[in-house]
Amino acid sequence: MDTIASLFSFITWPVSWVIVQFHKLYGAIFGPDTGWAWGLSIVSLVVLIRICLIPLFVKQIKSTRNMQALQPKMKAIQERYKSDKQRQSEEMMKLYKETGTNPLSSCLPILAQSPFFFALYHVLSNIASGKEIGVLNQSLVDSARQAHIFGAPIASKFMDSPEAVAALDASLTSVRIVTAVMIVLMSASQFFTQRQLMMKNVDLSVKTPYMQQQKMLMYIFPVIFAVMGINFPVGVLVYWLTTNVWTMGQQMYVINQNPTPGSKAQDSYLQRLLKSVSQHGEVRSRRHKAVIKAIVAKGSDRNENERRFIGALAKTGFAAQADGTVVKSDTAAAEAEGAAPKRQQPKRQTKAQRQSGGQQAKADDEGDEPVRETAEESAGETAQDTATKPSLEKKPETPAKGSGQGGRSRASSGGSRQRKGQQRPKHPSSKK
Repeated sequence: MDTIASLFSFITWPVSWVIVQFHKLYGAIFGPDTGWAWGLSIVSLVVLIRICLIPLFVKQIKSTRNMQALQPKMKAIQERYKSDKQRQSEEMMKLYKETGTNPLSSCLPILAQSPFFFALYHVLSNIASGKEIGVLNQSLVDSARQAHIFGAPIASKFMDSPEAVAALDASLTSVRIVTAVMIVLMSASQFFTQRQLMMKNVDLSVKTPYMQQQKMLMYIFPVIFAVMGINFPVGVLVYWLTTNVWTMGQQMYVINQNPTPGSKAQDSYLQRLLKSVSQHGEVRSRRHKAVIKAIVAKGSDRNENERRFIGALAKTGFAAQADGTVVKSDTAAAEAEGAAPKRQQPKRQTKAQRQSGGQQAKADDEGDEPVRETAEESAGETAQDTATKPSLEKKPETPAKGSGQGGRSRASSGGSRQRKGQQRPKHPSSKK
């Protein structure tokens, strides 16, 4: 780490000069040798650097959003030219050029911050050694060595030996507790910053390998910072924790005000915009007008969040215009209200009619059943009469016992068929 930091020694002079200027301000308030004076000087250095990097941060957000939007097209190019890597690279570069996207833009804030980070590390290492550096003369170095943040010197590290900590007039237990807490906070802030970006400002309807890589980095980066943090001085931990907190707050503001299309953040943003329009009856800011104008211009290419917004706007009686304004429209409200019943086809009345028609058909079938049964019974009786007549002619004196048994059998068989209708009279042959 010292070797890398020495490569950025050219920037140690401006970094040390900024720290000294802030130290003069805070030293007059808290005392020149206090940890508050030196700690707040480092925090102010971070704030100043991050303010200067705001344009790069905005460019990073836009580049990340463009990369997410291009993932489906990039995936199609990879599948189309998977056997020709050179053609694949050419088509990728062509796509970047057409959309004005630079994949390296997402790394610009970190790359721009790195020289200041290593320069601060180099300054604090020299303070721990008691050496002058930049504009820090020996008296300022001695003052910085005496500064403690919650009992830990700003130049001490988690891995310092007890002798090195004792030389800075501190205890090893205090140094390790303070550095451990700051390492945990630094890693946690890094994790929640990345998680906020992935969970709220990503179009979840598009599943690509890029999203999987970002999820992996969300867990890998905090671990990397935790491992590296044990070799950072307390002052550097203050620097990195401050920049993480700044990034998290800055990113939260950007996500709330300029969310990625199709993300949860956009849905929340459009709901707030709808509430504002409903309360005031107009679009009150130019930024909101630009958002509505962009949504109207998309037409059928709107995502689900934007379609819901236009529909909800129509239900409140407003119609979005091409210039980003809204006008009162009773027609839009009537169409929005009338659209709901049409989506409930087929109507329940038609279904009820079909059911009643089925019941009527069933009743008709039941009504026809006695008729069929009666016809069957009549046919059976005719057949029995035909069979009985010859027997009467040949055997006029039939024993009563046999006749009774035959009558009972026919009656029982006839009774089994006679479920409905009148019973037929007994045949004369059954009488004695």
